[in-house]
Amino acid sequence: MEIFENISKWINEHPIFSSIIKYLIWVILIFITIAFLRSLLRKKLPDTGIRYKSQKAVEFFGYVLLIIITISFFTGSIKDFALAIGLLTAGITITLQELILSVAGSFYIFLVGVYKPGDRIEINNIKGDVIDIDSIYTTMMEIGEWVSSDNYSGRIVKLSNSFVFKGPVYNYSEDFAFVWDEFNLPIRYGSDIELAKVIIVKIASETLSEYVSTSMSEWNKVVNKYYIENAQVEPTLAITMTDNWVQFNLRYIVDYKKRRYTKHILNELIGKEILKTDGKVQLASATFEIVQIPNINIKKG
Repeated sequence: MEIFENISKWINEHPIFSSIIKYLIWVILIFITIAFLRSLLRKKLPDTGIRYKSQKAVEFFGYVLLIIITISFFTGSIKDFALAIGLLTAGITITLQELILSVAGSFYIFLVGVYKPGDRIEINNIKGDVIDIDSIYTTMMEIGEWVSSDNYSGRIVKLSNSFVFKGPVYNYSEDFAFVWDEFNLPIRYGSDIELAKVIIVKIASETLSEYVSTSMSEWNKVVNKYYIENAQVEPTLAITMTDNWVQFNLRYIVDYKKRRYTKHILNELIGKEILKTDGKVQLASATFEIVQIPNINIKKG
């Protein structure tokens, strides 16, 4: 105890050493903070480029703060450390703003119910099925890109949760797990148009009856929950006259995960029924009619 009393008395008699000790404590604290933040970023940021830049930014702000404290010490105004603490806090906030937004985004996702594992979403122009949500990233099994329709590409995508604040989030399965789809059928002029209508509507109604009955009750819930007009969930057929054929546009509702398969079944069944008409209904193809070939006079010189 006597030793500590002597040290304390000596420090009081020499205030310069007291300032040096305070300065060294702040230097040690800054280096510890830099090391801690670098370690945290190394664990939380799997992307090498982002991790490298974030760690360098932490070092930069730490060294800037160290320079400010050093200048304050040598100019004799190291009494007030509130400025140093404020600068350190501001530097950390700027450096880790993406990380802070990601954590805030995770809370927003869970509290508001933006999406959940199992949902099919599109965010930041990336579409896929959500397979995991943690405090920093949303993990998705990607669909589309180089494969057609809604097939998996095989890539697993990790997307920062901060993107829920930066743009729209398209959810294919929240509240209403169905989407409207459509395709066109070109029917040749001279075909039995009424027979073609009967074939298409009949097959669509029979094939999609389960989706229609299920989606009808789900759609009523959506109408009651949101300010939205009612919509027709039964298959609809629209006819357009073009230069080359009569275009039949079939619009229908389908489970969002079975869109490609359902379109395949409809095309296959409609094609088989059209073949059974013995030419009364024929599918059209692009044709070109040459009206007149101009005469060309060639004179021999």
